[in-house]
Amino acid sequence: MAHLLMVESWVGSMSRLLPRAIREAGHEFTFLTRDLHHYLRSAPEGTAHPLLAARHVLSMETNDTDALLPFIERAHGVLRFDGVITSCDYYLRTAARIAGRLGLPGPTRQSVDSACRKDATRRVLAEAGLPGPRFAVCVDWAEAAAAARDIGYPLVLKPVDLCAGMFVRRVDDEAALAHAYRALAAFPVNARGQRRDPVVLIEELLDGPEVSVETVSYGGAVHVVGVTDKSVGGAPAFIETGHMFPAALDPADTEAVEETARQALKALGLDGVVAHTEIKLTRDGPRLVEVNPRPAGNRITELIRHVTGIDLAAACVDVALGGEPDLRRRATGLTSAAIGFLVSDQDGVLEAVDGAATVRAADGLLELQLAEPGKAVKAAGSNNEYLGHVMAGDAQGQGARARVEALLAQLRPRVVTR
Repeated sequence: MAHLLMVESWVGSMSRLLPRAIREAGHEFTFLTRDLHHYLRSAPEGTAHPLLAARHVLSMETNDTDALLPFIERAHGVLRFDGVITSCDYYLRTAARIAGRLGLPGPTRQSVDSACRKDATRRVLAEAGLPGPRFAVCVDWAEAAAAARDIGYPLVLKPVDLCAGMFVRRVDDEAALAHAYRALAAFPVNARGQRRDPVVLIEELLDGPEVSVETVSYGGAVHVVGVTDKSVGGAPAFIETGHMFPAALDPADTEAVEETARQALKALGLDGVVAHTEIKLTRDGPRLVEVNPRPAGNRITELIRHVTGIDLAAACVDVALGGEPDLRRRATGLTSAAIGFLVSDQDGVLEAVDGAATVRAADGLLELQLAEPGKAVKAAGSNNEYLGHVMAGDAQGQGARARVEALLAQLRPRVVTR
């Protein structure tokens, strides 16, 4: 039995999947958080929160790494940790620093720092010769406006240190750029109380379908589990509205995106991680969007498990302990699985979701999760505003996406404005 230190977590599906994977492997974990109430507010499906299954809960300011490290060293002297883990983007760097300080397995601090900062990722990959969009890193509005004129519209404006698509916007002219820049500047502190870096990334807009490559790196080698497709909506935002595994690509494109992901991970020096690398298939070939040194969100890990039997949450636990994950494929009865997300185009309060009973009885349904009536609803501007999801599988081919889209079309959220 091993003992892991879990440094914060998301409150979504990974907050259930990681504790489950730890428990099923016969291990235990201590949970470290700055605010336990952050998790108690969102206990899933009305049950006790899985993070409360922790052997211990330690309370400490996780946003002050310099003060945190001596505290963790003292806790390690008593509790003896075998690995460090987190599912939250905002604490991946903290987990890497803790693991390095305690001499435990895990990616290097430098590699995680580079992957978690979008501007650093761009610089590292450009220096490694990997093709990507033209880009500029800008510290103020004057630099952003000048860079946009130099690169040419349409463009993408990105924060360098947020996730879930927050404040990532397509901009077609200087007026739209100014609007997006001001909106981001008005968000100086993220949801975990961390002050943001006001630097912005201006990038050439890449045309083409987007996919993600799911990998596990250990022992100096990158192992590709597969490629997931992605649908995006909500322009000028980039909201992920659905995914299918495996992506319906021809063999040449599959090989090209897999190799792009391998090269990116090696350029960044990432090892001992489950990673989710997002790539656009342009007419000039694959172009990297970003590298996430943690398991995919949006229940992509569950799509993969339904099709291949591979459990990426379990793999995340294994590599955090310095072990070799089980990446053997198993027959599951499904050849594709897909998920679609329900979003709102208006602010208000959710009164009901019509059509839920019909969808719940549909053949091939794997999951149906919907927000409860009374939920405050925002017009979707990022991946944080979903009203629920539908997941379905196909045993005969790659029809899962079409099945999910048909089911999603039957769900009609009633949102009342107050």
